[in-house]
Amino acid sequence: MREIKHIAIAAPGRKVIPEQVEYAVKWLHSKGMNAVFDERLFASDYIFAGTAELRAQVIQEYLDRDDIDAIWFARGGYGSIHIIDKIDFSHFVQHPKPLIGISDTTVFHGKVQSLGLTSIHASMPFYLEKKTPESLQSIYDALLGNPLHYEWNAHPCNRQGEAQGVLVGGNLSVLYGMMGSNSFPDTDNRILFLEEIDEYIYHVERMMLGLKRAGKLKNLKALMIGGLTSIHDNPNPFGKTVEQAIFDTVREYDYPVCFNTPAGHIDDNRAMVLGCQTTLSVSNNTTIFNQKIIK
Repeated sequence: MREIKHIAIAAPGRKVIPEQVEYAVKWLHSKGMNAVFDERLFASDYIFAGTAELRAQVIQEYLDRDDIDAIWFARGGYGSIHIIDKIDFSHFVQHPKPLIGISDTTVFHGKVQSLGLTSIHASMPFYLEKKTPESLQSIYDALLGNPLHYEWNAHPCNRQGEAQGVLVGGNLSVLYGMMGSNSFPDTDNRILFLEEIDEYIYHVERMMLGLKRAGKLKNLKALMIGGLTSIHDNPNPFGKTVEQAIFDTVREYDYPVCFNTPAGHIDDNRAMVLGCQTTLSVSNNTTIFNQKIIK
């Protein structure tokens, strides 16, 4: 178990207001941890939390400060892609710390995975009070390096099997926009996790086919699909559910596939450590996910 005392809250993309992080600050305090931020967290530049230069400067500072034990990104949205190439990760590589978030944070997850390190895919301060107790406990467990164990019911589009490998991934749209860059994670012999929100079925399929054509889906150990939240169909129906569209993309492969992973833009968003060895068992009735203690 590692000691986590001081957690910086930073906004790499969309802007936030104080009320949107209050619950998270109180929750950290209840767990014996301190939230670290200043007025720069609430900077505003149109829809963004300040200029790209300011956002990069703040995150660079927190990455380089050895008194900061973790960085928790305040919210999703859009904007991390503006600053990822402005940041020097050399000190972080020598002194890694958990980076925590989902959605737009996928940009940082991919970069951290490309460096051979781990990060935490978990709920963010924004609307944290709406998350389940299990979701909140999982953030705490992941931060401290406790084992993570989840079980959930099977989905008709699952493909059964056992897998072991490093977990990578995040938000599908964000990953799709990162292809070809040095922050896109290596997917060969990995377990790939994907989740999505507010997209059309056809666009989800198009992004999956884009990953496939780029060779990112061929050599997986397994494919895990999390929350598919607020997915839309056209007035003229597409003809498949979003789950069927995803499965058809990887139908020719033989690795396990599971849906309904409790992670993503959902209330019961369980923490998972990306870049960490993971075991997955997809059976007729249940999917079982395990990660051992993170050192």
